[in-house]
Amino acid sequence: MVEIELDGKKVEVLEGSMVMHAAEKAGTYIPHFCYHKKLSIAANCRMCLVDIEKAPKPMPACATPVTNGMVVHTKSEKAIKAQQSVMEFLLINHPLDCPICDQGGECQLQDLAVGYGGSNSRYEEEKRVVAIKDVGPLISMQEMSRCIHCTRCVRFGQEVAGVMELGMSHRGEHAEIETFVGQTVDSELSGNMIDICPVGALTSKPFRYSARTWELSRRKSVSPHDSTGANLVVQVKNNHVMRVVPMENDAVNECWIADRDRFSYEALSSPDRLHTPMIKQGGKWASVDWQTALEYVANGLKQIKSNHGAQALGALVSPHSTLEELHLAAKLVRGLGSENIDHRLRNQDFTATDGVRYLGMPIAGLSTLQRVLLVGTHLRKEHPLFALRVRQAARSGCAVHALRSDAADWAIPLAQDVQASSNDWLAQLQSIAAAVAQLAEVSCPYSATINDQALAIAKSLLGGERKAVLLGNGAAHHAQASALQAVAAWIAKATGASFGFLTEAANTVGAQFVHAEPGQGGVHAGQMLGGALKAVLLLNNEPEFDSAAGKAALVQLAQAQMVVSLSPFKANMQCADVLLPIAPFSETSGTFVNAEGRVQSFHAVVKPQGEARPAWKVLRVLGNMMKIDGFAQESSQDVLHEIFGGAAPEHLSANRLNNASSQPTQAGPGSAPCTAAIYQLDGLVRRASSLQMTADARASAEVHA
Repeated sequence: MVEIELDGKKVEVLEGSMVMHAAEKAGTYIPHFCYHKKLSIAANCRMCLVDIEKAPKPMPACATPVTNGMVVHTKSEKAIKAQQSVMEFLLINHPLDCPICDQGGECQLQDLAVGYGGSNSRYEEEKRVVAIKDVGPLISMQEMSRCIHCTRCVRFGQEVAGVMELGMSHRGEHAEIETFVGQTVDSELSGNMIDICPVGALTSKPFRYSARTWELSRRKSVSPHDSTGANLVVQVKNNHVMRVVPMENDAVNECWIADRDRFSYEALSSPDRLHTPMIKQGGKWASVDWQTALEYVANGLKQIKSNHGAQALGALVSPHSTLEELHLAAKLVRGLGSENIDHRLRNQDFTATDGVRYLGMPIAGLSTLQRVLLVGTHLRKEHPLFALRVRQAARSGCAVHALRSDAADWAIPLAQDVQASSNDWLAQLQSIAAAVAQLAEVSCPYSATINDQALAIAKSLLGGERKAVLLGNGAAHHAQASALQAVAAWIAKATGASFGFLTEAANTVGAQFVHAEPGQGGVHAGQMLGGALKAVLLLNNEPEFDSAAGKAALVQLAQAQMVVSLSPFKANMQCADVLLPIAPFSETSGTFVNAEGRVQSFHAVVKPQGEARPAWKVLRVLGNMMKIDGFAQESSQDVLHEIFGGAAPEHLSANRLNNASSQPTQAGPGSAPCTAAIYQLDGLVRRASSLQMTADARASAEVHA
């Protein structure tokens, strides 16, 4: 540790720290633009100049290492004068467009100009003008004349997103931030550049000119998309979601969010929103009131149960639904005497498991791994924020190994990249297991030919301390999923690595926890989608897009006597008989359990649109109409207390989280695993217009076609 004196106070910091770090520890604010705690030091704005005793001139706090006994003054006349001079230079070319700037009210330059800027400028020359650039549907670079060349956006691309899409060209007053030869910015994390831009040079295209920052109410929420459980601040005006930005939580998403977390809010005001209950009569849809719709559903379910038995009823539920919704859906189905409920719509292997499958380690631990084997995942597109952390680990020397079926760019250096058909994943994994056994001199239950890549991966996994074997969406949805899991778990145990699943959706872990899976005698999602039921409840999903059956599911479901679709959108109209409008995550309170088992509850940020109602309320009323006991909850909090038998914990208990595996009977190779493209994951991202104009969305549409 090194001790310095900062504004008369003694501060101890680690050797190698900068003066800025000491100031942060002491709670002293030093004005800055280019410095960001998650990015490398650039020292190119010079706004953080401070007065250091015995130094001949003011020094940048962000780039000056501390030395024992150093005396620093951040508020001395010398420091203030230097900072004022820098501010004067920064404002020479800055346009005077604060009244129409989207950054107005939350602009660092605006804030610091009040304290360090002059009332007028000594420079009377014409201000420079930078050409307008079009870099895609998400980021606006219409006003790059505002840019102060802090290079935060450039460093973010290089260091965090892993792709240097922006760079600085030319020099001096001709310097510009731009893409290479007019390309677009296509990173799945690109929206974070908007947040870290300290001026209004990079702004949000979908939000552009739609509201002023001081008009917005800010409400906390949780992302309903992938299993990170990213913490959000949802900004609201006149009961409409106007913008979504990250809420900092170092244990989950740090200060970043993926673009689908940020821009999917557009779907909340989609013309596809369902505002009233609807019933299909004579092949045509008619709007009805809630009482009529619910009585129709209740009477239909009673009739089908009476004619065909309880096993003719079932529910397909989405792992993007809240814990409360999934719990009540399971309770409703079981209250009717059926065990037919499932959230595993994209699975092909439905082997029963004990416990809850989860990440097997804290999310923050991904950043500090020394070895990791990733099986059956397109990490960068399926879990952008997990990829970000693995990228951090790789930058610190982590050996990242992949077993996958394509050559997609993860923007992560791979030590070993085993590319094989999904039909060969099991053989490749068994080869790695055999190599581990050979090197560790232990017996192996798998006999396989050992290749050079398998040997290299085995050798790597047997070294290091912090290591993991993780299965992705492709492995979880594979026809041989249970066999892949057994081999991967053996490799992890033999090498001393943690073992886990990246898990697909916001509440995949929660769905397992509340038993939204078939019980004894129940049929699984594959059978339900194959036409095994007479009455089907579809909770917050569209089988055409959300299941392994695809369009074939619509044909089979259309043959059922009753299909009830509970969705915020006009979904499943080809196969459904009743549409019930439910509230999306922004209009209901609820709880998600992320990949690591963290329990995160949130409140509604706006009122439901039209006649939409929270799904938990709809299910509660249906339970009462069907005269099933246990549907007297007054709030989602009551449902949550029922699930946990009291107040919800911060994490699921360790005895419920269990990735252990028994040796399964090997299944046939089957078809390729069904995985969703980055902007096809759920109904919200599919209806977010800006996301559907991105390069990723266009590419997945071409592949789908």
